Amino acid sequence: MNEHNPFALENTLSLLLEGKKYASLRDVLSTMNPSDIAAVFEKLPEDSLPLLFRLLPKGLAAETFVEMQPDNQELLIRGFSDSELRDVLDELYVDDAVDIVEEMPANVVQRILSAAAPDMRKDINNLLNYPENSAGSIMTTEYVSLRTSMTVGDAITHIRRTGVDKETIYTCYVTSERTLVGTVSVKTLLLARDDTEKIVDVMEPNVISVTTQTDKEEVAQMLSKYHFLALPVVDTETRIVGIITFDDAMSVMEEEATEDIEIMGGMTPSDKTYLRSSPFDLFKHRIPWLLLLMVSATFTGMILNIFEEKLTAVLVIFIPMLMDTGGNSGSQSSVTIIRALSLGEIEFRDILRVVWKEVRTAVLCGIVVAVACFGKVMLIDHLIMNNPGVTPLVGLVVCATMVVTICVAKLIGCTLPMIAKKLGFDPAVMASPFITTIVDAVSLLVYFGIATFVLHL
Repeated sequence: MNEHNPFALENTLSLLLEGKKYASLRDVLSTMNPSDIAAVFEKLPEDSLPLLFRLLPKGLAAETFVEMQPDNQELLIRGFSDSELRDVLDELYVDDAVDIVEEMPANVVQRILSAAAPDMRKDINNLLNYPENSAGSIMTTEYVSLRTSMTVGDAITHIRRTGVDKETIYTCYVTSERTLVGTVSVKTLLLARDDTEKIVDVMEPNVISVTTQTDKEEVAQMLSKYHFLALPVVDTETRIVGIITFDDAMSVMEEEATEDIEIMGGMTPSDKTYLRSSPFDLFKHRIPWLLLLMVSATFTGMILNIFEEKLTAVLVIFIPMLMDTGGNSGSQSSVTIIRALSLGEIEFRDILRVVWKEVRTAVLCGIVVAVACFGKVMLIDHLIMNNPGVTPLVGLVVCATMVVTICVAKLIGCTLPMIAKKLGFDPAVMASPFITTIVDAVSLLVYFGIATFVLHL
């Protein structure tokens, strides 16, 4: 079935389900990709999921189960018999089983571990012991291991015999007494001149690996940098304990990007999708930042109160423009720096180079914006709006403030994320809402300071 429209698939499955045409349902589902099946299952009534899931062929059922949302996984697990649960677990890779266990409540976890085979249960418990953001927590222990004493022919035979249960067979890992000494691809084995050649003679001895404690975001960056399909994970004695595949790295990158976007938007990260989040869930993730930013904005009010006697109607009308421009300038720098930090393009030691680059950029932006601002002030506010209080001197004050504000905002925007990263915080915390609040206060101080000096208020 080549139909990829989720609405069409949903309607088709609903009609077949209502008509109790289970054979047709099985035929349709068997032609679909596991991700598409899981997506359609999200749209169907929950009470129909157990029946539809049981119609899936064994292998497809396990692959679909991995792609489903935790709520639906829990629903199915609670409805499974012990034998059904065991069948699903037998088809799962260990890292997928760990991902599922991490999302389930304690009583469901206990049932999963009870149904799992002893070897899988041991592997799950081992992986769960690694720190949450470490390479060990996302690796799988199912990889192809070859010995240095093997020949090419022995290796191919070994892959054929054991590869069906491995997450990937394209890259194989050569060990000597469990110590990782090299890698060899299936392509290299198939193109070898002679099946009697030793693995040690055709392998790549320079292995790029990570340890179990390496941050998983760094692992994802390495897979992207080197274009690997998988990356070996070793312990402190360089003994291979697992591998991390590119699809796991993509999941990590997606999670990190989502988390950064939410933090940059002034929300605490959420594990649920938007449609599965209740209004109360959204409230819990949004209200802390709203309260924090509301309190921090008090400083802006304090500054206005301090200069209340010096405020004139003419000066007041330009405050929103100056604050918005400053906030936008700071946000531009912070987003650029946060992205560069996330991709590993810059580090804290580059802070002077970053500051120097942002200063030059700020000066160029400030001059252009100030010239445009002066034209706007004199043309619109002075002539068109016929405001006699808007004099060239007032325009000069506004434009000078604009230049200084942009420079200060870009300095704040580029340095705060780098400092946060150095202190061990997520640099995304120092994004638009936070920086805008700081820049608002600074821009007012600059504005009133220049106005007081130039206009002798």
